[in-house]
Amino acid sequence: MQKTGSTPAKGFVVQARRLPKAAAEKRVQDFGEIIVKPTAANVEVQAGRCTSCGVPFCQDACPLQNNIPDWLNLAAEDELRDAWRASSETSTMPEICGRICPQDRLCEGACTLNVSGWEAVTIGSVEAFIADTAFDNGWVEPIRPLHERGQSVAIVGAGPAGMAAADRLRSAGYQVTVYDRHDRPGGLLIYGIPGFKLEKRIVQRRVDRLIEGGVQFVTGCDVGKDVTLEELRERHDAVLLAMGVYNARALSVPGAGPGDTLPALDYLIQQNRRDLGDAEGEGWTNASGRRVVVVGGGDTAMDCVRTAIRQGAESVVCLYRRDKANMPGSAREVQNAEEEGVVFEWLGAPKALLSRDGAVSAVRAARMALTEPEFGKRREIIPVPGGDFDLQADLVIEALGFEPETFADHHPDLGLTEWGTIVTTQSVNTSGFATSLPGVFAAGDAVRGASLVVWAVRDGQDAAAEIDRYLRTRTEEQAA
Repeated sequence: MQKTGSTPAKGFVVQARRLPKAAAEKRVQDFGEIIVKPTAANVEVQAGRCTSCGVPFCQDACPLQNNIPDWLNLAAEDELRDAWRASSETSTMPEICGRICPQDRLCEGACTLNVSGWEAVTIGSVEAFIADTAFDNGWVEPIRPLHERGQSVAIVGAGPAGMAAADRLRSAGYQVTVYDRHDRPGGLLIYGIPGFKLEKRIVQRRVDRLIEGGVQFVTGCDVGKDVTLEELRERHDAVLLAMGVYNARALSVPGAGPGDTLPALDYLIQQNRRDLGDAEGEGWTNASGRRVVVVGGGDTAMDCVRTAIRQGAESVVCLYRRDKANMPGSAREVQNAEEEGVVFEWLGAPKALLSRDGAVSAVRAARMALTEPEFGKRREIIPVPGGDFDLQADLVIEALGFEPETFADHHPDLGLTEWGTIVTTQSVNTSGFATSLPGVFAAGDAVRGASLVVWAVRDGQDAAAEIDRYLRTRTEEQAA
């Protein structure tokens, strides 16, 4: 029904937002993506809801500054090949970002329809559909540099920042070698994010395109142990550090000893390896029949609780010290978890682990309350006197976030912040990715700290552009 006094814009006031998901009782039976692939006709309808507003707030809210209104309008007109060209101009991974970006906090959250009381355009779903259609129809062009530049770049880390940089640098004609500690490229896209959000074939076809374009991957190579940063500097004309941050914050409460809890990433990696067909490893954890408590409130916590549900846990509880409105993760992911049977204990902070017969049996938590709001300040949390409670648990998963590893081990002159992330010219409020070491650059979480995949893609692309300028300048100086 049309709102009184409103003017239709390509039908958006008569077409409801539709983002079909598999029913919760069905989707928890496997690790397939939960969003039902739309038909071309449905995409045209949903893309056609875009109002083509004069100021594209969706684009402003996108870290990649994607030309969202342009490719929405093209998709609405069934010009999907042109929509693909527009989509891929600013992003090396639109099919991935379309699936896993927290659109509710970014483009869709800023959508004019959303702000004005209508539900937002399904931007992420349309973006993924456009890219999938491009791959299915052979529209994704191979990487074929116009000129080989004769210089090489080493990239440390095969995650989203490293892959994005590799794409842009190889396209510019550089020889690119990506070093990664894991046995497969992809980083957290392969091993950290569950299949129900991002099926692994989607990542693999992007990796395959890089390999077919001439990018070399050296897997099972832990830089700092198997090869040093100094050795990479000697082998290559430039180095990009894009290894992310994987040092899990540990739960520090009485009763928590070695083996009593499981880090979130370890848990997710094990299930992702199962999905990839790897043989069951010694000591791998399965939540089947167990009472699971996940401590934390970000998207990684949501990945863990939803994984435990699919593994057949007896019960799954997410314990978070703030309320629902202050969850750091995506509201969409919280909703998905609730639909799938996860119980949330808001305003609860772990206080101790309880054991029986040498094994964890419960989490004792303190009931918390938020202080009164103050302008410009985040509300504090304080314990409620006498509010302690116990959650029965025989599997406790820590999803408390990540910190940088000891990057100082890579080189004594590599500048670091007080938080352990790598100092670049960007991280001191100017545009740039150069580190304190000549010819060495850094991008993604290694600089920002734990952040979103879309920011890693943006940083990887921008860092590649800066490395290109640096190497071209060096070539000109040597020729002078």
